[in-house]
Amino acid sequence: MEICAFFGILLSGIGCILLSVGQDEFHGEALRTLKYVVNQSDYTVETLRNVTEYLSLAKTINVAQIFLPSNVMDDIDKLNVDLSTAANTLNEKTSENSAKIKKVFNAVRSALITVAALMLLLSLIGLLLSIFGHQHAIHIFIVSGWLLVAITFILCGVFVILDNAVSDTCMAMGEWVDHPHAETALSNILPCVDQKTTNQTLIKSKQVITDIVNVVNQFIYSVADTNPSPDYQFYYNQSGPMMPALCYPYDSQLQDRQCGPQEVSVANASEVWQNYTCKVDASGLCRTAGRVTPYFYGQLASAVQEIYALEHYTPPLLSLQDCNFVRDTFQNITSNYCPPLEHYLKIVNAGLGLISSGVLLCLVLWILHANRPRREEEFVKLSLPIKCISGIQKKNVSEYSNSHVSTPNTSTEV
Repeated sequence: MEICAFFGILLSGIGCILLSVGQDEFHGEALRTLKYVVNQSDYTVETLRNVTEYLSLAKTINVAQIFLPSNVMDDIDKLNVDLSTAANTLNEKTSENSAKIKKVFNAVRSALITVAALMLLLSLIGLLLSIFGHQHAIHIFIVSGWLLVAITFILCGVFVILDNAVSDTCMAMGEWVDHPHAETALSNILPCVDQKTTNQTLIKSKQVITDIVNVVNQFIYSVADTNPSPDYQFYYNQSGPMMPALCYPYDSQLQDRQCGPQEVSVANASEVWQNYTCKVDASGLCRTAGRVTPYFYGQLASAVQEIYALEHYTPPLLSLQDCNFVRDTFQNITSNYCPPLEHYLKIVNAGLGLISSGVLLCLVLWILHANRPRREEEFVKLSLPIKCISGIQKKNVSEYSNSHVSTPNTSTEV
């Protein structure tokens, strides 16, 4: 019996080791997966907010008091409201779901560690009590052990359900990669940005870029490349070779176009225009040949930077609209994160099964050990009357035989 008890404790110990390793690795891998999804969501939010920020900065662009049209500024305000709402909604939903998932994982981890420690401690204490013969304490531990075994089996069932849930989620992600526009529960994890908002943003950003180029070129044609009289409002003694205009990156249909030979692209406009910048005196007039002062050059460079920012931060919205970004995210999860999660869940289930089996074996042995002294005691109590009865019978038989043998002698003498 002692050998079987040690074997049960050994099973519980091995189960505790597997459970400890499995739950630690599963917890870490689950949090890494969650962090990856949160980072992807944060990137989406940051992209939306960057576009909102640069659209707002476009409203402040002016060169020689030439601003964007008022209707364009109103459209920017309306679009920024939609982009801000989409970014805030996505950020709040991700933060809320992340907090709930972390809370569940931490609670499950604490429950596993507590149950594993109690089961192993219960097995060891029960073994010591059975060796030293504390029967009443063993009965208490038997009841506690059954409760813990039931809790362990329940946890094992929970992790089987969790294993199935993880497998189903990973499978659903794989299916969603093939059919990205289907409405499923995965849309709450990392949703695609509303197509209407994205289209409006892309179109409006191109229109804003075109309007900024209009502002810049209007200044170049009407101020920089002219030779006005000193009484002109924007006279600053401009002279020298004519300054090239800024290239329109889009045509009238907002499609990409090639720059003409007399135009400078957005990429090198600031560098080219620096060669047309004059040096000014104390009054702000050019004292060397040049078409723009450093002050106007700064305004032109700011406008070019704004165009560059809109050209580079707005196109990523296409990946949000087409769900390519979400598809890549889910594909990475199914390839790199799902297999370790499923592996560690199986280790946790194996550990829980071994712990339950080991403690269950110990409980059976405790019950047998607790009942064994009672059966011996009852056997002793039953054997005493039997011995007494047999002794009396033996005594009666001997007396009877003695009396039967002595009767003839008496009659003969008479």
